[in-house]
Amino acid sequence: MYFPCLKSIIVMQRTIIISTASRNCLYDITAEVKRIVKESGIREGIVSVYARGSTAAVMIQENWDNSVQTDVVNLLAKLIPHGVWEHDRQDNNGDSHLKAGLVGPSETIPVINGEPGLSTWQNIFLCEFDGPRSRREVVVTVLGEKG
Repeated sequence: MYFPCLKSIIVMQRTIIISTASRNCLYDITAEVKRIVKESGIREGIVSVYARGSTAAVMIQENWDNSVQTDVVNLLAKLIPHGVWEHDRQDNNGDSHLKAGLVGPSETIPVINGEPGLSTWQNIFLCEFDGPRSRREVVVTVLGEKG
């Protein structure tokens, strides 16, 4: 299909690899996402940030201090406690699956003037709900027009 009104769309994809140290924790990946967007050369478009795995998620949250991230982990622990789910009988991580499903595996962010369109207080976090893990993968896909 051809759309003559659309300019040439560029797509670039990279994977961020993270080692996690805690069972439940948020890891700030904003700098890596910004680097990938800059490397793409895309000025206007979108960036998709996607956690691979059914017990991890991606969240945009305040970056001012660690209290919000701690509050997120504590809230989810209260809402979805460890060790009380049917799936725990198989591999003791039923809460991890539920937390990841509730938060969701991805975020889509506009690319504005070659940067992720985050506000001053927003950062991008990988949410680990079943750590520690030696390898977590976050796929970053940038789509748009070069400047």
